[in-house]
Amino acid sequence: MANWKTTEAIESLAAEIGDKVYIDIAKWHLYLNDAHLHTVLAEQFYPMLADNNLQEGQVLQILQNIPVKLGGGKREIPLAELIPMSWRSPPTPKHHLRTVRPNILQDKG
Repeated sequence: MANWKTTEAIESLAAEIGDKVYIDIAKWHLYLNDAHLHTVLAEQFYPMLADNNLQEGQVLQILQNIPVKLGGGKREIPLAELIPMSWRSPPTPKHHLRTVRPNILQDKG
């Protein structure tokens, strides 16, 4: 039962991230659900959110460690470099993630 709740929470978090966070390419906003990057982020952020141990440095490191393939895979750029500065500057990524945290996290257990 706990695994089901965790899976549901991760899916909910992924949906929230996918609908609210985007990468900026030539002033085009490509939302992370369309880029298929929302689930991998949710899987990595959920444990921190569930433990109420979200650290800005960890968030930035996760974003830095996720490669985004461009040009059919000819080039890879860290996700952190594609997210607009407005998302990375105050309020911090930690704040932004707290705003997308789904209510289901309150029901964990």
